[in-house]
Amino acid sequence: MKFKALIVAAAVFAGLAVTPNVNAADLELLQPGKLLAATEGTFSPFSMRAPDGKLDGLEIRVMTEIAKRLNLEYTPVLIKWDSLLVGLEANQFDVISASMDITAARQEKVTFADGWLESGGRIVVPKDSSIKSAADLKGKTVGALVSSTFAKIAEEHGAVVKGYKAESDAMQDMANGNIDATITDAIAGSWAIKNSGLPFAMTDDYVSHIQKGFAIKKGKPHLVAAINKALADMVADGTYAKLTTDLIGFNPAPKDPIKTIQ
Repeated sequence: MKFKALIVAAAVFAGLAVTPNVNAADLELLQPGKLLAATEGTFSPFSMRAPDGKLDGLEIRVMTEIAKRLNLEYTPVLIKWDSLLVGLEANQFDVISASMDITAARQEKVTFADGWLESGGRIVVPKDSSIKSAADLKGKTVGALVSSTFAKIAEEHGAVVKGYKAESDAMQDMANGNIDATITDAIAGSWAIKNSGLPFAMTDDYVSHIQKGFAIKKGKPHLVAAINKALADMVADGTYAKLTTDLIGFNPAPKDPIKTIQ
């Protein structure tokens, strides 16, 4: 009987994988027909405001396309970084689209969709800084998002960590001379240096290599499977590359995506 149940479950997932438009009623959504996605809206180029005031960015574009392929209305929920996991558990939204590293510790709390972007941590410093690598962080004041993997990395290298609720605040504080460096995502760091006009640079070394994933509350296998299917299709048909390359100049899709761990 148990074996038969497994066969039925497999058939359900197989059917979901080949269905272009999944029935919204099967997706464990908080509001029928809507995909409520949590985002900061302040972490360029992942989420930011376009000149016309509308939300734009890597995660915004990818999640909007996923919602479209699932025949759902993309509904962003603006929230600070340190409230993301609490909000997800409290059913304030269906998925966290904010730029979140897939880690073993986080996988104990949430289910991640398959890795959607590959990057890593880099150290951003003023151009005249004596900090040339992670080995130079000991005793320095380093900014990072609170509750982030970058804050933990800074601590592991002996830095005095100053936490921020937004990456832009850390960058501004460094420009004002209040911190010695900040650790951020490599893509975000490159974007900030290119577009801020501030005299910053990145050290040559990476402090981490990671994939980012969309976090979903545990117990929603149909939603996870649907997002994975939509994401895989986007990558396969070239839509993902078109959406992301237009913004940052290259395709950040993982060559070997971390697969969902239920």
